[in-house]
Amino acid sequence: MLRRMIFFCLLTAVPFSLHAESLGALEGRYKVAPSSVIHFSVAQMGGQAIEGRFKSFSGQFVLGGEDASRSSVEFTLSPGSVEAVDPRVEEFIKSEAVFDVATYPKVSFRSTSVKRTGDDTAVISGRLTAKGETRDTKFNIRYEGKSAGGLKFHVTGKMSRALFNMDVGTPVYSNMVVLDMELIGKRN
Repeated sequence: MLRRMIFFCLLTAVPFSLHAESLGALEGRYKVAPSSVIHFSVAQMGGQAIEGRFKSFSGQFVLGGEDASRSSVEFTLSPGSVEAVDPRVEEFIKSEAVFDVATYPKVSFRSTSVKRTGDDTAVISGRLTAKGETRDTKFNIRYEGKSAGGLKFHVTGKMSRALFNMDVGTPVYSNMVVLDMELIGKRN
């Protein structure tokens, strides 16, 4: 009985002590690793969603340890690196009707605030620039532990195509782009 009680106390205490210790130990500058995955989907009325990923991106972030307000994120991706199941979809996404990669070869995000929402979650607010338009955007982030020599984060968010003059095909295609990212950060 005493062993079970000690074991239970250790099990309940370990996550709290590891988390508190890990936030301080994780403080610092990180670069987004090329092994990260930037996935997107756009729902289609009565059909299969358009899905794909972006292969070319770069970014860095600062973890402020216990004080999330000292954290920041900068991220850039190349919409010309889009990869989808159908090459025609890829070309359409690159075209003037959507990203217009000939004129606007980069999409960028710069955080304005990071607010902790839980032990391993936060909301990142910032400015997203695409196709010459800059808009306020929020992303939800969850720390998932260490992976491949770095830190692994699951990041989700939505982007209104209309706000960036990319709403061609609505309402057949949803105005909302759902972003689902697995980001690996390597310490600088």
